[in-house]
Amino acid sequence: MKVVIQRSKQASVTVDGNITGAIDQGYVLLVGITHTDTIEDIQYVAKKVAELRLWEDEDGKMNHSILEHGGDILSVSQFTLYAETKKGRRPSFIEAARPEVAKPLWEDFNEALRSLGLKVETGIFGAMMDVSLINDGPVTIILESK
Repeated sequence: MKVVIQRSKQASVTVDGNITGAIDQGYVLLVGITHTDTIEDIQYVAKKVAELRLWEDEDGKMNHSILEHGGDILSVSQFTLYAETKKGRRPSFIEAARPEVAKPLWEDFNEALRSLGLKVETGIFGAMMDVSLINDGPVTIILESK
């Protein structure tokens, strides 16, 4: 599992002209699932997202988690995180999980975040999405479960 975390001041996902998810301050999560991911990977990464200290304290140090600081999650499925680009010019996505595997795991990931006390908005799995965000910092972190 691979997740790109972008700390944001505001973000939204639009599909076919309709907003499917929107947050004010929080994280935009671009979520990639590979074919070997399990529920243990999902739980590990969800806990890591919730507890990572990416928000500044009064001294300007990144010392607070999103749970302590406050904020919401906008979760967007993104199989292209598993693009293989070593050969040729067209990426291969063979390492990305098939939709019938990835979608339930992505949904489990979102539920795991909710169970940790976070409000989670989402895009639509498999849809062409317009993702808009104001990156805060910018702070961008890549997490991998393996």
